[in-house]
Amino acid sequence: MILIKLGGSVITDKASYLTFRGNVLSRLVDEILYSKKDIILIHGAGSFGHVLASKHNIQNGYSNNIQIPAVAKIMEDVRDLNLRVTRVLNERGLPSASLPPSTVATLKNGELDRLDIDLFYHYLQLGICPVTFGDVALDSERGFGICSGDQLMEILAKEFRPERVIFVSDVDGVFTADPSSDPDAALMGTVDWETLEKLPRTTRCADVTGSIFNKIETMLRIASWGGDAIVLNGNIPGRLESALRGDVVKGTRVRGSTL
Repeated sequence: MILIKLGGSVITDKASYLTFRGNVLSRLVDEILYSKKDIILIHGAGSFGHVLASKHNIQNGYSNNIQIPAVAKIMEDVRDLNLRVTRVLNERGLPSASLPPSTVATLKNGELDRLDIDLFYHYLQLGICPVTFGDVALDSERGFGICSGDQLMEILAKEFRPERVIFVSDVDGVFTADPSSDPDAALMGTVDWETLEKLPRTTRCADVTGSIFNKIETMLRIASWGGDAIVLNGNIPGRLESALRGDVVKGTRVRGSTL
């Protein structure tokens, strides 16, 4: 089984509310179709979730009633994005089923506490690709919160032990600094626990699921549960397909300790 995350920064313009990059998604789905293995697909919320969630501080849970309409609107928006993703998958020939975290997962103090794993198994057994995504979910301590794609990746990797984990980003991989603002930023060929402390603790735009540092920390844990793990640039045609073929591609290999 292969676990793939399509980052919100690839399939949307993360800095512009409700901006969908349909052509990019269609191409990436065509590349995914190369693989004949079982796939679980996770996608980020991008500008369909992060903009409003950041504005209303949804990631930190309930604080006032003004947040409630925002919570409902975010869930509407991310389902809109998810419908677009599943529609492309189905049209291109990869039957898919949507599993929104708000209905199959719960949080506890911001951490993913429960996920209905059996549903993922059942859909895979039927030959249907389970698709889940960053969403608002109920939180037993905070009322509600953000269930991120990275949280979902971690628990699914632990359960399914995929032979390959692919993070599809809008950059070539993990850099020593933000490549959009630092001309001296260098691509890191590999990332492991020893290099984690050297990574920048910053993020480029509104992101309610944590900094780049936190994301890489999560990636390292995910890599510990699966096989090969790589961060690659989904804006480069053919790169995802090559990775699915097992070719060596430009990107960052993520090496976690074996668990």
